[in-house]
Amino acid sequence: MMPPPATSPSRRCVVIGAGLSGLAAAERMAAEGWQTTIVDAAGRGGGVVETVRDDGWLVERSADNFLTTRPEALDTVRRLGLDAEILPVQATARRALVLGRGRLHAVPAGFRLMVPGRLSSILTSSLLTPAGKLRVMLERFVPASTAADESLEAFAVRRLGREAFERLVQPLVSGIWTADPARLSMAAALPDFLAMEKRSGSLRAGEKTRLLTAGGMEGTAGARYGNFVTLASGLDTLPTRWCQALRSSGVEQLHARVTAVQRTDRFQIVLEPAQSPAADAGFASPSASVLEADAVILTAAAPRAAAIIRGISQPLADELAAIDYAGSAVVCLGYPRKAVAHPLDAAGLVIPRQERRKILAVSFSSSKFPRRAPADSVLLRVFLGGALDPEAATLDDATLIKRATSDVADLLGAEGAPTLARVERWEAAMPQYHLGHLERVGRIRSLVEGIPGCGLAGAALEGVGIPQVIASGQEAARLAMHTARTDSLSKA
Repeated sequence: MMPPPATSPSRRCVVIGAGLSGLAAAERMAAEGWQTTIVDAAGRGGGVVETVRDDGWLVERSADNFLTTRPEALDTVRRLGLDAEILPVQATARRALVLGRGRLHAVPAGFRLMVPGRLSSILTSSLLTPAGKLRVMLERFVPASTAADESLEAFAVRRLGREAFERLVQPLVSGIWTADPARLSMAAALPDFLAMEKRSGSLRAGEKTRLLTAGGMEGTAGARYGNFVTLASGLDTLPTRWCQALRSSGVEQLHARVTAVQRTDRFQIVLEPAQSPAADAGFASPSASVLEADAVILTAAAPRAAAIIRGISQPLADELAAIDYAGSAVVCLGYPRKAVAHPLDAAGLVIPRQERRKILAVSFSSSKFPRRAPADSVLLRVFLGGALDPEAATLDDATLIKRATSDVADLLGAEGAPTLARVERWEAAMPQYHLGHLERVGRIRSLVEGIPGCGLAGAALEGVGIPQVIASGQEAARLAMHTARTDSLSKA
């Protein structure tokens, strides 16, 4: 469980937003002795992380797992006493499929987003043509670029060739960032791969070094999928338990919408009543329309954060407002097991844009993790929309379900009407790391540092994964405390 505050509460911090970055920031502030309040418009913890439980179905509305190669999420799970909940991807599902020329193919073993870890698997793959395989084999002879950044598409085509990009890299990447690879910044989205090229001269050489350092296991078939885990009772168990622990440590949780932040000697956080009832009984209605604080941490999406902070810093608001977002929809489908012909012996299926399908990917949820569907049933999550198909997320439920069931029937042999069909919409929910994103983040951080006691966190900055988001909240708290302390000393 969480440690008690390091000192008695004396200064107040307001955290705007109860997503995972907000909970991480609040925990850090409270542990350092700050009187801490979280304000959230939905009146629940977790933000986009939410689990639906319905008559034997366990459906994740957004993320359904996280990586353990970074420590932040796993450390939090363990600190909250949820060790027994940790579930890795089942061994029988530790691979991915990709659609190519109308057929399903296994992603070559050891192929990590765009790194050909095992050349033998490239040579035996049914996905690439002989010319495409040869081009991938020649990757180690491609000179390293001296550019500080380039688009993911330009990088992948330069190193692996157009065919490998279109048939492998593009669909794998779209399943993570729902982005336009011609605009997605390598330096922002995949800095490790950019550094690998510069350090080792090629992706293949860099991956060989990485695997030797890791003990050689990650390149084996399916091994890297063991680094993805979830929680047995659903991912929202994490924010639910976290909120409970924070309340026990004295962190106040309020259900309200923040309209603005102003500043004189202290911050003034302006509130208005939330539009709907709190989703968590632990979130109370505020007793005042304005909160005063010595520190404030914003964890809302960038456009919302821009509107809130505009009264303090117009330049910061402008930088935040310039970050683009893409929307998507997830159609969750449940079928009797006997109604689906495919064995579903993988984590899921990704679909290249050149296949001209209406869907981006399918996650085989009940294959990845146990107890996601009733007995003798399967759960599939079908993804549509993204930056390259923005209209899809705006379609009505019936149209989205029709598109999803049609492609699932064609590709996986699903027959008849699904026993479960629900649509989860995420309009403008995924930040887009376009070329120049890191420079913008640098300017944002500089502007935030110029506001003593202010912190900024969330997926719009330096990572969309659960560990990265948690890390951003911890860092925002550290910065807010540091600048508040420095400001106090300068005034003393």
